[in-house]
Amino acid sequence: MARRVRPLNVRDAQNMNEDESADLVCPRCQQSVIERFYGPCDQCRQLLRSSQGGTAHHVVPAEYEPKMNVTPNAVASKD
Repeated sequence: MARRVRPLNVRDAQNMNEDESADLVCPRCQQSVIERFYGPCDQCRQLLRSSQGGTAHHVVPAEYEPKMNVTPNAVASKD
């Protein structure tokens, strides 16, 4: 028998302590779960991490090179 779950509103979320949980429905598998925040349940998060997760890597940005289409100021280049 399915349990009736009351939707969590903003006022309820603001009044929750750090260790409190609420009855929510997982948006991915539609199962009723007790979680602190709205989102995928623990099982769905583990499945998503294993299938979609990747390894982090460091990206080196290209060095800045100014545009060459800008003409210099006539006063600044005066010799």
